[in-house]
Amino acid sequence: NRCSIRDRATTQLDIPSLYCFYKNMAVIRRSRDTQSQSISLVFCIITSFGCVITALLITLVYAVSSANTINPGNDAVHNVAASLKKDLLAVEEAAKPLALRGAEKAEHFLESMNVGGHAMTVKQQEEKPTLNTDPMTMDEVLSFLDHFLVQLHQKFVGNKKTEFDGVWKIFHDFALEVLYPWDREYLQRMPKRRKDGSVFVSLASYRDENCINTLTWAYEKSKNPDLLNVGLVQQNCVKDCIGGILDKTGRTEKVPPDDDCYKLFCESNVGREHCAAGRVRNLFINEDESLGPYMARYFASKLWNGEEWYMQIDAHMTFLQDWDAVSIEMLQKAPAKKPVMSHYPPFDTVDLEENAKRHGISRLCGSTFADSDLEDQIIRLGGTAAGSYTDTPRFAPYVAAGYFVAHSSFLNEVPFDPFLPWIFMGEEIIMSARLWTSGYDIFSPRTSVVGHIYFRRKKPKFWESVHRLFHYGIHNPLQMMVLNRVKTQLNYPESANDFISPRTLLTHIDEYSMGTERSLEDYLAMAGLDMGKKLVVGPQIAWCYSGGVPPGKEEYAHLYDNVDGNGIPL
Repeated sequence: NRCSIRDRATTQLDIPSLYCFYKNMAVIRRSRDTQSQSISLVFCIITSFGCVITALLITLVYAVSSANTINPGNDAVHNVAASLKKDLLAVEEAAKPLALRGAEKAEHFLESMNVGGHAMTVKQQEEKPTLNTDPMTMDEVLSFLDHFLVQLHQKFVGNKKTEFDGVWKIFHDFALEVLYPWDREYLQRMPKRRKDGSVFVSLASYRDENCINTLTWAYEKSKNPDLLNVGLVQQNCVKDCIGGILDKTGRTEKVPPDDDCYKLFCESNVGREHCAAGRVRNLFINEDESLGPYMARYFASKLWNGEEWYMQIDAHMTFLQDWDAVSIEMLQKAPAKKPVMSHYPPFDTVDLEENAKRHGISRLCGSTFADSDLEDQIIRLGGTAAGSYTDTPRFAPYVAAGYFVAHSSFLNEVPFDPFLPWIFMGEEIIMSARLWTSGYDIFSPRTSVVGHIYFRRKKPKFWESVHRLFHYGIHNPLQMMVLNRVKTQLNYPESANDFISPRTLLTHIDEYSMGTERSLEDYLAMAGLDMGKKLVVGPQIAWCYSGGVPPGKEEYAHLYDNVDGNGIPL
């Protein structure tokens, strides 16, 4: 009882065509009982829409053919008509019964049409380009990131008076269109992990005069420098440079261009060999293109090239001799399948060799809810617990951004979020929660292997370049708005999903959020964090300060029985 294709000479949609459509719709409403009727359902949908499409195409063909008659010499019109006629024949073919189309099974018919989406024949599916699954080369990565940053900056230029929400919109829309699709492809084409003891160091530098020393000392004091690879994200000023704020009046002064850390290292006696071997990869970012510390670490993570171990540090560090081997050894002694080692390193003035002999160490146990307007009650890591050496690293609740080490497999399980620009505070708590809920256990090192320069007064800060690019005062509200993406993941009541504005702050958030192996509620309880009252519940975090084990890890308590609460041998 198929509806017949109407006369091709008709130039208007006729009543029989519409009748054909509604008649098939009636058949559809009755075709719900048996499996065979389900196949009829699919067939009727196709033929019903075929009727209407046929009528439209015939009308167009007639109109174009008429134009061709008036001007028979017009080849372009003739070609369009021929193309439309070809499409009409294709519609007629699609409307034929399965048997007449050579399809022996309904399954074949369903495979040849993407029901509910765009129609696609089997031939078209075969011709569809397949996703490149080859590991992405470092040249591909660097080229893409460089072009992304340049093009994004071009979009920012000319928007100097744009307010913070408009700046976010520019970033979000371009990142969604360009960076996010690339990031998903990258995660499918990550380099293959090696099992050769190699170490990757993520090193983000913002106009840092200490960068060259950090690179040099890292290699000089490495036990296995040939296995050490660095992903350097260097954010520098190259001309018309301005230094950091000098006093409370906001006074600044012109300064020479920043040293090119990568160039200086690669020309040095220490660095020449390693740069030639490709062990130091450099992504250069102009100062005014900087998107803040978190995004710099995001970019650095993409410079990883299959190394077995991953370490993140700052660009102003000192090192213990054999720091790389000691870090991996401690990680391997941690009682967990997926350990992460981290803490706040001691000051750079501490003699790390002497400190190691004394077994001096600190554990990162404490946190507070920030009370300044700038930080908008984000959780800041703080209180450390002093203690001495234990053979087995102790559990901890937090990961610090200035030093952590883990197996590089976390890059795929807990990838850095490409939608967190201009973030300074908040990166540590969100990474801690995401790692823990993904099944990673956090530990404090038993030996401090790096020192940290904590105070860099009167030095340039990234938010100052944000002010120069747009206008003064824009960074704080911009950061506070973006922080809502972090806070909603951590169950801040005031940043619950329904309260978030603009809604673009939630873009693809589930793909860069908590893991599924443990719950966020359990993490917050373990860390003693009351998100509603904005309080740290002391008794709940007492296990860390006493050197014990967190809830659920009682089976490992015996590993620490030979020392008191401060790690002193009994």
